[in-house]
Amino acid sequence: MKDEILYRVQKNFPLTKKPFEHIANELNITEDEVIRILQEEKENNIIRQTSAIFDTKKLGYKSSLIAFEIKEEDIDDAVLILNSHPGISHNYERNHSYNIWFTLAIAPNSKSNLEETVELLSKLTKAQDYIILPTLKLFKISVKLDTTNKQDKKEKVAKKEFKKLDLNEHHYNIIKEAQNNIDIVSEPFKGIIDKLDITYDEFFETLKDFQEAGVMRRFACILNHRKAGFNANAMVVWDIEEGEKGEEIGKIAASFSAVSHCYLRPKYPTWNYNLFTMIHGKTKEDTQAVIDSIANEIDYKSNMPLYSSREFKKVRIKYFCDEFKTWEDKYIN
Repeated sequence: MKDEILYRVQKNFPLTKKPFEHIANELNITEDEVIRILQEEKENNIIRQTSAIFDTKKLGYKSSLIAFEIKEEDIDDAVLILNSHPGISHNYERNHSYNIWFTLAIAPNSKSNLEETVELLSKLTKAQDYIILPTLKLFKISVKLDTTNKQDKKEKVAKKEFKKLDLNEHHYNIIKEAQNNIDIVSEPFKGIIDKLDITYDEFFETLKDFQEAGVMRRFACILNHRKAGFNANAMVVWDIEEGEKGEEIGKIAASFSAVSHCYLRPKYPTWNYNLFTMIHGKTKEDTQAVIDSIANEIDYKSNMPLYSSREFKKVRIKYFCDEFKTWEDKYIN
């Protein structure tokens, strides 16, 4: 039952006044049981966060995956600097000469653009080289760890058409609150409702608007991969054709359920891989089996699994907060 609940809250968290009662009714158990199980999983650090997951670019932020080449003796100091930036949400050491991989987002009102910030970070961290790998084409972004071992190996990834939404002050106020981790209690959204002095209907209707506009990807529990038993998580990169053929290949790779992220990114003289697939497995054998299955279905020149040897940072970006300005005031003249 625990595994069923964990999968449910990752995939489609009920946006209702009493979401855990909603789940309980689906599974024919009590609300108290659902809350107890999820509270235990949160205390055990298996549930990392439960909140709205917003689309960085839809909020006006510029973002990219970045890879730095940093000498072994400089890594610890470099990590302190990188982790201090509020726009860096993920930061890993991986098995490559480009050994430090992180995602960076720059606020709309930043003093410098993304490229200038990367250049500054490279100097501060003594990076010997770096590459900027923005998303050229997004095929899939949805982390749902199969805690049940019952899900299909393939899934349909539908192309979404988004409605236009002009964000206003009301929207920004809700974004600032909905991005925060909720408590596992009977009415987890009550604090937001009371603070903003709005009704439940207004709150949920706004979240629905966000989702239809692509501003919010989903509301979900995010699990700690390793704590949840998924210890072999690899960023597998592929050298594939560009253009229309590359897009077809990307769609095939994204259809595998174990692939949570799938993007096309640029190539460089020092980096010839342009298709990125994040694969989650409980063992390296599981992950390799998915890699082999993808390899059997797509045309590619070469591939390379980059396993994370160390996780330095994994958080959700705090949007529209003062931390961005504070960091830039410290490092940018």
